[in-house]
Amino acid sequence: MHRVVVLASQGVLPFELSIATRLFGSALDENGEPLYEVITCSPDGHPVRTAADFTITVTHDASVLATADTIVIPAGEHHANITGPEQLPEDLAAAVALVPPAARIVAICLASYVLAAAGLLEGCRATTHWKRTEHFIASYPAIEVEVDVLYVQSGRIFTSAGAAAGIDLCLQLIRIDHGSRVANDVARRCVIPPWRDGGQAQYVERPVPHSDDSSTSGTRTFALRHLQRPLPVAELAEHAGMSRRTFTRRFRAEVGQSVGEWLTRQRVELARALLETTTLPIDQVAEQAGFGSAFTLRDHFRASLGTSPSQYRNSFHE
Repeated sequence: MHRVVVLASQGVLPFELSIATRLFGSALDENGEPLYEVITCSPDGHPVRTAADFTITVTHDASVLATADTIVIPAGEHHANITGPEQLPEDLAAAVALVPPAARIVAICLASYVLAAAGLLEGCRATTHWKRTEHFIASYPAIEVEVDVLYVQSGRIFTSAGAAAGIDLCLQLIRIDHGSRVANDVARRCVIPPWRDGGQAQYVERPVPHSDDSSTSGTRTFALRHLQRPLPVAELAEHAGMSRRTFTRRFRAEVGQSVGEWLTRQRVELARALLETTTLPIDQVAEQAGFGSAFTLRDHFRASLGTSPSQYRNSFHE
């Protein structure tokens, strides 16, 4: 069984600490048997003070890292202070040194600083929380930092942005290991979105509409039901009972994207679902998703996911 070891250090953030156990622990095979063993350790096996008003007790020390297939390091409240190897606590440095050469390593949020200080990210691509990217870049100039993404893979090392992006990353790892059926089932069990693109923007300023503003949510629901056909902005604005200018302004304020960008993303998502769950030919997938032609579908699919519809189906068809 694939063993996931979570390394908790002093000042660990409780939310980030719980992500791996909750998600990997919810992954079951067709017989309802767990697909992962998830255990938690601290560098010395002693209780760990969290960033909240409680301490956690673990049953393992860092020696179990040597047995891990995947190692998850959740963020700690002081990780952003680790601006070089000399700031990395000795016990944490010793623990990271026990990571097997073939193990997959996952850093959630500010835990990217730990891997950077340990020398594991030099020359690699990585990310961290959006509020710390400039600081991270200044501290570790040899790392290629992706500023505006949810998570990044660089070989066997995966880094995620702030808190909830760790959920997206762990779901993606489950999808890589066991396919979309298992990952989607985990998402349903945990009542979370089954997929957000790793290249999605971490943070978008979205002003809260005034209480007397009309929302575009009803029109978005309408659009989702009619993705297979053209949806001109003028038609959507009319459905919302707004002028085109007001509709496009409010749409961007609520969604953080233009109408066209949002429609393309939803159509890609629909195409993904059809590729995963049906055997429809690619041209029929394109038609049902509203792309019109297989050529257009391939163009948008590669731009969004970096792969072709056929390659995606080969990897993720249930």
